[in-house]
Amino acid sequence: MGSLIGPGSGSAARLSSLAVAPRTSNRAAPGAVVTGLLAVAALPAGIALAQLSARVKLLQASAAIPVAAVLGVVALLLARRALRRSQRTLGRAGGEGVARAGRILGVLGLCIATSGTIAVAFYEFLVYYQ
Repeated sequence: MGSLIGPGSGSAARLSSLAVAPRTSNRAAPGAVVTGLLAVAALPAGIALAQLSARVKLLQASAAIPVAAVLGVVALLLARRALRRSQRTLGRAGGEGVARAGRILGVLGLCIATSGTIAVAFYEFLVYYQ
């Protein structure tokens, strides 16, 4: 009589093990994504705080601009480190896609910080010449 397991069960086990993301030894890649997300969220969080709090004015929320810029630069540096490590190990360290996502988020954080800086500078220009 035949086995209860059958011949196809081995391939199902291999597919399920492939579905789990492999662990990466490249710790800078997830760090780049986390700092990139924080960079993108810093200025909207400051604006939301200004809207919800009676103590914080909108212009005071512009203190989040340098925070977003610094976090964006850190995300870019971590992504660069992760990509270089992946290249040095010929891809065995992994994390290339995650590092690219961190780089994109870091650039986006810098763009948000730059647009916030331009908006505050224009506001101050209008107030000064009013």
